[in-house]
Amino acid sequence: MTLSSSQKPALVLYHGAWHKESMWNVLRNHLHNYDVHTLQNPSSANVPPSQLGDLYDDARAMREKVLSIDGPVVVVAHSYGGAPATEGLAGLGDKVKRILYLHAFMPDVGESLVTANRGLDWWWGTNIVDQGAYEMLHAERIFYSDFEPMAAEMAAADLTPHSVKSFEQPITKAAWREIPSSYVIGEQDHAVPKEAREFMATRAQHIYRVDSGHSSFISQPDRIARFIHEEYLRLDA
Repeated sequence: MTLSSSQKPALVLYHGAWHKESMWNVLRNHLHNYDVHTLQNPSSANVPPSQLGDLYDDARAMREKVLSIDGPVVVVAHSYGGAPATEGLAGLGDKVKRILYLHAFMPDVGESLVTANRGLDWWWGTNIVDQGAYEMLHAERIFYSDFEPMAAEMAAADLTPHSVKSFEQPITKAAWREIPSSYVIGEQDHAVPKEAREFMATRAQHIYRVDSGHSSFISQPDRIARFIHEEYLRLDA
């Protein structure tokens, strides 16, 4: 079955920590005939570090974005973005038809990003806690391990500080318990520990695997576009 553009729910792409919504530009070029929407997380907005939002601000922004779109939506959430999507989309099962967790955190009620890592040593940032923010270190190796060196350097240079609180705040409701969800595992992901991503993926109804690092939406956009297309085909399956 092939869905026409008039039949397709809108597609919302939701970025992770330290990033800007412009990170989706490469993937968008592979999403022809989709009504694509993005938004900027308050937790990594282009503001002074002390003015960054937290996880609940991100969740509200996500919820408001989805509700502002006419008709149903499908959501793709990357990395940290899976946490505020989990929080903010709860109760919107009639609106949100599927969530695709892309190398993402898929926490349950009571979990934060820190505890969702199942106690594993995962931290690779440096904090400027007096300003309420983390700065990313070694992004070329952690986020962009399968990029060409110059492309990895350019992507890392575009990152912004990210809110400290957003990593520590617990989820109060879990959208994936009511909204059909899938999970993409990057086999070479250096950001989400293997044990954590394999465990969180068991919460989804379907698992995709790709031989990529943490940012496959840039390194393998055609593959991720195919996964998104498959998610749309699952709507009537």
